[in-house]
Amino acid sequence: MEWTPAGEEPVLYMSPAAVIEQGKPIRGGIPICWPWFGPHAADPTKPAHGFVRTERWSVDEVTADKDRVELVLGLAANGGSLMMWPHEFALRLRVSVGPMLEVGLTVQNTGVDAWTMTGALHTYLCVGDVTRVIIRGLHGTEFFEGRLSPEKRRQQGAVRIAQEVDRVYVSDAAVEVEDPAQRRTLVIEKSGSHSTVVWNPWIEKSKRLPDLPDNAYPDFLCIETANAGEDSVVIDAGGEHRLLTRLQVRRGGLSRAGG
Repeated sequence: MEWTPAGEEPVLYMSPAAVIEQGKPIRGGIPICWPWFGPHAADPTKPAHGFVRTERWSVDEVTADKDRVELVLGLAANGGSLMMWPHEFALRLRVSVGPMLEVGLTVQNTGVDAWTMTGALHTYLCVGDVTRVIIRGLHGTEFFEGRLSPEKRRQQGAVRIAQEVDRVYVSDAAVEVEDPAQRRTLVIEKSGSHSTVVWNPWIEKSKRLPDLPDNAYPDFLCIETANAGEDSVVIDAGGEHRLLTRLQVRRGGLSRAGG
């Protein structure tokens, strides 16, 4: 839900109108989207982004040293999940909090048949002014924008936000979010992912989201480590997949070149 390295401003954004209630998704932090990303492909009555972000996870391990705390959370298939998604699974979420933040989701197929998943670590980032942010690392990659623009296009140069953006980029590369207003760059590295989601609701959609203030859109940006779009993952019986995101803050030396 939050991460503020020593001597820094907050890195993860949390909506001041977020609902902290069992069974409700939280608007901020790093929600875990799984076992599907976005709306369910066949049943629109099922919750967007799957069901595990509103489940109660177990705390399986906690370790700490002088500059880092690590938590391991667990979740397994149960009666409710099997009604929503008829497959056996076990999830292990490792959260390592310190000068860097690492969040890794390990997905295990504990059933007897293969199944297919999509998902994301839906990271909300604090920015000083989203209209001034420069997103680097996606130049030359293809993207589509769902209902906003379903055809594939190719990114030219850095990404800038001047309207609603809801893009899935075909990329496994690291992304840098240059934030001139806060004079820092947020570096997002990842593994187990060949798709990167960039999202900001802009003005009109912010007004339609009850757990987000109408004027909050300049304060955050989502850069999501994802398995989305064509990047679906098939896991055989007994197999596993690991999706990991790593965040760090770089101060000073803001770049002016490249995409």
